[in-house]
Amino acid sequence: MGKVFDWLDYRFGLKKPHARFLQRRVPSDLGYTYCFGGMAFAYFLMLASSGLLLSLYYVPSEKEAFRSIVMITNEVRMGWLIRGLHKWSASLFIISIIFHTMRVFVSKAYRPPRDLNWMIGAMTFVLVMFSGFTGYLLPWDQKAYWATEVGTAMATNVPFIGVDIMNAFRGGPEVSGATIVRFYSLHILYLPLSISALLWAHFHMVKRQGISRNL
Repeated sequence: MGKVFDWLDYRFGLKKPHARFLQRRVPSDLGYTYCFGGMAFAYFLMLASSGLLLSLYYVPSEKEAFRSIVMITNEVRMGWLIRGLHKWSASLFIISIIFHTMRVFVSKAYRPPRDLNWMIGAMTFVLVMFSGFTGYLLPWDQKAYWATEVGTAMATNVPFIGVDIMNAFRGGPEVSGATIVRFYSLHILYLPLSISALLWAHFHMVKRQGISRNL
């Protein structure tokens, strides 16, 4: 990758205008536990790329959703691989965030002036979990249907507005084709954009404040 970047830099001059971003000091005594944040970002990129490929064939409708999943798995060339990559990247993405959070907590990097970055990380984790929940419905099989039925019904525990929240998630009183459309829209557009914005803020503050090594 270094040679590829040097080739691009020779033709487009990328290093000089982006020197503040590309050239920064990294402590030499960091352990492997500091890699979990970068691993999580790598899995996020894998999720985005594989998700874009899956969206070329997936049909978010009550009648065609399950059929399109079967077609992707059995008929589309390398479709089983792309779907598996998307599935396992999602699981490893969440695991990496959990380990990254544990490392930040143990090193006490949540204390000022990094407290805002800690809150942004927590918000990112919530959105990631919600993204996983919305994606779970998309195969539209029995397991996905009943998991969504139970998960969205939990919103009714909220006083006064619980039923309204559930109906907003489902697109009506029942889990139906309208729910698929809403979850699909959230899963491929609104949540990824929101997560990307939070990740940018997270990286920006890490760059400005440096890497915490307080134990």
